[in-house]
Amino acid sequence: MRITVIGAGYLGATHAACMAELGFEVLGLDVDQEKIDSLSRGELPFHEPGLPELLRKHIDSGRLRFTTSYKEVGAWGDVHFIGVGTPQLPGEYAADVAFVDAATVSLAENITKDALIVGKSTVPVGTTRRLLGLIAENKREDVQIDLAWNPEFLREGFAVKDTITPDRLVVGVDSVRAEETLREVYASALALDTPFISTDFETAELVKVAANAFLATKISFINAFSEVTEAVGGDIRTLADAIGHDSRIGRKFLNAGLGFGGGCLPKDIRALQARVSELGLDRTMRFLTEVDEINLRRRERVIYLATEILGDLAGKKIAVLGVTFKPDSDDVRDSPSLDIAARLYGSGAEVTVYDPEGNANAAKRFPRLNYVDNTSTAVADADLVMLLTEWPEFKALTPMSLEGFVNAKRVIDARNVLDATSWEQAGWHFTALGQYFEPTVAR
Repeated sequence: MRITVIGAGYLGATHAACMAELGFEVLGLDVDQEKIDSLSRGELPFHEPGLPELLRKHIDSGRLRFTTSYKEVGAWGDVHFIGVGTPQLPGEYAADVAFVDAATVSLAENITKDALIVGKSTVPVGTTRRLLGLIAENKREDVQIDLAWNPEFLREGFAVKDTITPDRLVVGVDSVRAEETLREVYASALALDTPFISTDFETAELVKVAANAFLATKISFINAFSEVTEAVGGDIRTLADAIGHDSRIGRKFLNAGLGFGGGCLPKDIRALQARVSELGLDRTMRFLTEVDEINLRRRERVIYLATEILGDLAGKKIAVLGVTFKPDSDDVRDSPSLDIAARLYGSGAEVTVYDPEGNANAAKRFPRLNYVDNTSTAVADADLVMLLTEWPEFKALTPMSLEGFVNAKRVIDARNVLDATSWEQAGWHFTALGQYFEPTVAR
């Protein structure tokens, strides 16, 4: 069985390399020639632990190669995975499925033998059935093309593991042949008793957005209580630990802090709201509006704290540690950390940024910040240090490690990963999200 993967971005490149690792011959496609040339040299255009090694391994083994030709893909492949982006439409909440539509039509026009198209992109419910019509309109009459939807559940930083040994497999199918083919593709995972959920198209489409909506709600839930402890006192981390011991709730995603970002959760909950509104169910997902607003208020809170601590931000030197939306990633899409750094700059502060992997991508989006390549340089002469992304090296910081570099011993821990007591005992003005804060402006 030969596998093709349409789209060579984060999802597509990961899936292609992992399918090669599972023993398949794989052909990846993207319309961006520069990206294809880079991948063909074994060079990955983004950061994902473990993936560069797999890419180079299977470029060298011959199992994995890349092309820009749909004609080549259509004649060569048996199973065609679609992993193109579905970004938020400019000025709207809805998802842009133009890339999915284009990939589906191009495949249908070029497939020359019976095949299965498998969507992995996150799409609005109802998309798969609509794509069936596009396939019927554009395919050759002598070719049978089945369609399935197989949502991805990748965590950035763990994408290789999540692809090769997933915690569950969900497939939306309308034929026995499609299900049997996907069982063959994922035979190694099924041999490890990975749950395999075969369902209809609509359920498969909804599973991914339902999971992301739930996780976003859980994050905003604890951050709503963080707003309460900031006003009245209390320990938000102990509160999260206490309720997390309830097996019905669980501790994961109950870390109060700066909130969520990235290329999935924000756009997916907004696209879900847009889609249910189109279906006449405006009230059904209304709570997600507040989930989104709570998340965005965390950014406002950090700016407020900086202003209360420093007074007028103009001319103040602020060190920002971390601008990716999460650690173990170079992704700065909808990053709360980068948004805050940009707002600080907009208020007149001199902002110096260090992120272990995200500097280059951040500089493309906001080049006016001062990007440096280590913590010591970032905090040099700083009036305020702000920990905005919880990279391991930032979690390991101690008061003494920064004391000789900064202009003033002030720190904001926006991720609740530092030990407040040790920093306060070392004479630092320590502030964290979720912590009671009494304004004492230092001028």
